[in-house]
Amino acid sequence: QVQLMESGGGLVQPGGSLRLSCAASGFILDYYAMGWFRQAPGKEREGVSCISSSDGSTYYADSVKGRFTISRDNAKNTVYLQMNSLKPEDTAEYYCAAYWRADSVQAMCVNSRIPIDVWGQGTQVTVSS
Repeated sequence: QVQLMESGGGLVQPGGSLRLSCAASGFILDYYAMGWFRQAPGKEREGVSCISSSDGSTYYADSVKGRFTISRDNAKNTVYLQMNSLKPEDTAEYYCAAYWRADSVQAMCVNSRIPIDVWGQGTQVTVSS
């Protein structure tokens, strides 16, 4: 079965940190551009950060730039999202995604019409005091 499984979400105070993990099963992550998306109740899905399958190029939404870092460990078939200086506005369900034919990581994160190949089930991040 081809799937992505997120983990690492939880409840943190403003200013705190979390590291999300996304483990791939049933396919080799190396050949896919990977991304993290989030969706809060009543809001549209937002591309948070994406990373290419080849040259390591990354994209970050302006709202998280300087606070979040995306990385991948192909040997572990896993992608990560390190989230620092968390704000209440970061509260959302976070989803991992894989796309095997991404011309640019910016397009993967920004273009909502991109046909993502695999979606994870999501992990909840809540930032509250």
